[in-house]
Amino acid sequence: MKDMGATKAAESPALGYEEARAELVDVVRRLESGGATLEESLALWERGEELAGICRTWLEGARARLDAALAEREGEAEGAGAGEED
Repeated sequence: MKDMGATKAAESPALGYEEARAELVDVVRRLESGGATLEESLALWERGEELAGICRTWLEGARARLDAALAEREGEAEGAGAGEED
Protein backbone atom coordinates (compact mmCIF):
# COMPACT_ATOMS: atom_id res chain seq x y z
CA MET A 1 0.00 0.00 0.00
CA LYS A 2 1.35 3.42 -0.97
CA ASP A 3 1.87 6.15 1.60
CA MET A 4 -0.39 8.94 0.36
CA GLY A 5 1.46 11.55 2.45
CA ALA A 6 4.74 10.65 0.78
CA THR A 7 3.11 10.82 -2.65
CA LYS A 8 1.69 14.27 -1.95
CA ALA A 9 4.98 15.46 -0.52
CA ALA A 10 6.83 14.21 -3.59
CA GLU A 11 4.42 16.02 -5.93
CA SER A 12 4.09 19.29 -4.03
CA PRO A 13 7.63 20.65 -4.33
CA ALA A 14 6.95 20.94 -8.07
CA LEU A 15 4.84 23.97 -7.13
CA GLY A 16 6.58 27.28 -7.50
CA TYR A 17 6.52 29.76 -4.65
CA GLU A 18 3.94 32.01 -6.28
CA GLU A 19 1.65 29.06 -7.06
CA ALA A 20 1.89 27.67 -3.53
CA ARG A 21 1.31 31.10 -1.99
CA ALA A 22 -1.72 31.80 -4.18
CA GLU A 23 -3.25 28.45 -3.29
CA LEU A 24 -2.48 29.03 0.39
CA VAL A 25 -4.25 32.41 0.26
CA ASP A 26 -7.27 30.66 -1.28
CA VAL A 27 -7.22 27.94 1.40
CA VAL A 28 -7.13 30.55 4.17
CA ARG A 29 -9.96 32.50 2.53
CA ARG A 30 -12.07 29.33 2.31
CA LEU A 31 -11.38 28.43 5.94
CA GLU A 32 -12.19 31.94 7.16
CA SER A 33 -15.44 32.10 5.22
CA GLY A 34 -16.80 29.11 7.13
CA GLY A 35 -19.54 26.92 5.82
CA ALA A 36 -17.30 23.92 5.21
CA THR A 37 -17.94 20.63 6.96
CA LEU A 38 -15.54 19.47 9.62
CA GLU A 39 -13.98 16.98 7.21
CA GLU A 40 -13.58 19.66 4.51
CA SER A 41 -12.08 22.07 7.05
CA LEU A 42 -9.57 19.46 8.20
CA ALA A 43 -8.58 18.72 4.60
CA LEU A 44 -8.16 22.44 3.94
CA TRP A 45 -6.09 22.84 7.11
CA GLU A 46 -3.82 19.96 6.09
CA ARG A 47 -3.38 21.38 2.60
CA GLY A 48 -2.65 24.79 4.09
CA GLU A 49 0.06 23.31 6.30
CA GLU A 50 1.58 21.56 3.29
CA LEU A 51 1.50 24.75 1.22
CA ALA A 52 3.02 26.77 4.06
CA GLY A 53 5.86 24.24 4.21
CA ILE A 54 6.44 24.56 0.47
CA CYS A 55 6.54 28.36 0.76
CA ARG A 56 8.92 28.11 3.73
CA THR A 57 11.23 25.82 1.74
CA TRP A 58 11.32 28.26 -1.17
CA LEU A 59 11.99 31.21 1.15
CA GLU A 60 14.74 29.36 3.03
CA GLY A 61 16.35 28.47 -0.30
CA ALA A 62 16.15 32.08 -1.45
CA ARG A 63 17.70 33.25 1.84
CA ALA A 64 20.54 30.73 1.48
CA ARG A 65 21.24 31.89 -2.08
CA LEU A 66 21.22 35.52 -0.98
CA ASP A 67 23.53 34.80 1.95
CA ALA A 68 25.91 32.91 -0.35
CA ALA A 69 25.93 35.74 -2.87
CA LEU A 70 26.60 38.30 -0.16
CA ALA A 71 29.38 36.18 1.34
CA GLU A 72 30.96 35.80 -2.09
CA ARG A 73 30.75 39.54 -2.68
CA GLU A 74 32.34 40.25 0.71
CA GLY A 75 35.08 37.72 -0.05
CA GLU A 76 35.82 39.43 -3.38
CA ALA A 77 35.91 42.82 -1.66
CA GLU A 78 38.33 41.51 0.96
CA GLY A 79 40.50 39.96 -1.76
CA ALA A 80 40.60 43.23 -3.67
CA GLY A 81 41.41 45.11 -0.48
CA ALA A 82 44.29 42.75 0.31
CA GLY A 83 45.77 43.31 -3.11
CA GLU A 84 45.82 47.07 -2.56
CA GLU A 85 47.98 46.76 0.57
CA ASP A 86 50.90 45.24 -1.34
